[in-house]
Amino acid sequence: MKTIILILIFILSVEAKDYNNNQKTIAFIEMMEKQHNYKRTYLQKLFSDVSVQKTPLRIFSKNKKQKSLNEKRNYPVHGTWDRYVKYKVTNKRVQQGKSFLNKYRSTFQQVEKKYGIPSEYIAAIIGIESVYGGNVGKYPVFDTLATLAFEENRRSKFFTQELEKFIRLSYKQKFNPKKIKGSYAGAIGLGQFMPSSYEAYGIDFNQDGKVSLQHPHDTIASIANYLKENGWKKGEEVATRVSYEGKRFEKYKTGYNTKYHRKELSGIRPKHGKWDYFDKVRLIKLSKKSYDELWYATKNFYVITRYNHSAYYAMAVHQLAEKLNKNI
Repeated sequence: MKTIILILIFILSVEAKDYNNNQKTIAFIEMMEKQHNYKRTYLQKLFSDVSVQKTPLRIFSKNKKQKSLNEKRNYPVHGTWDRYVKYKVTNKRVQQGKSFLNKYRSTFQQVEKKYGIPSEYIAAIIGIESVYGGNVGKYPVFDTLATLAFEENRRSKFFTQELEKFIRLSYKQKFNPKKIKGSYAGAIGLGQFMPSSYEAYGIDFNQDGKVSLQHPHDTIASIANYLKENGWKKGEEVATRVSYEGKRFEKYKTGYNTKYHRKELSGIRPKHGKWDYFDKVRLIKLSKKSYDELWYATKNFYVITRYNHSAYYAMAVHQLAEKLNKNI
């Protein structure tokens, strides 16, 4: 009975739609035809049968009431650091990560040598983004991007650009755009790249003639390329926990966009003795149920936030990477 109910809910939540009469779609097809020489008939066929993705549409809703509901539901899940890290850095994910590192050891070694990015940080990103390929997303990427491009929502312009990139990417990399599954925002593969990032940073590391971020070899190299191009400094620290007086920290502004010379930060010092990093630092506050954890973060930490604009995300990557680095 439960299975039947779930199937009915799924059917009712999916609406097939012909977008060819939509003014935004008509303008998009004309742009693709003029700028990129796509055949109108091919594009019209793609847009003739789109499954409207209602969950992504709710997540990116312009409606203030719906936006507030989204925040309460936590898209993505946030809340306290205790809650966040509980789901991101688990013993199971550490063990899966070590197996993944061992399975693709040769690729990781080659990539680390070429790009200068530690293997454990690449693996940690893959672990958090897709559980090492175990969960690359359930949403049809083309239908998701078309829905978010042509239906009213607060980021329709962004998703229109991503839809353009995705269609061009499918032609260049020779895959059927209707067959790819991804996240509720249209992110693809083990590393959950948006189409624009796929195009900009994707690497054909196994040299089979195409970039496939559904496969580990290209994904490992592409993540390394992304971090390097965004300013990762080889051999430098990422973060260290620091001490301060009290249980809640309000003395200085925190966050990855604010930098300090360490001598400016009175009453704050590394918890584990000497820390050989002398450039400016960021203060990262992790709000826990009973107290705040405080960390010094470096430029490399900031680079991780370019992958996902969240201090919690970057700290989860760092802590998972540290666990993966033990006894690899």
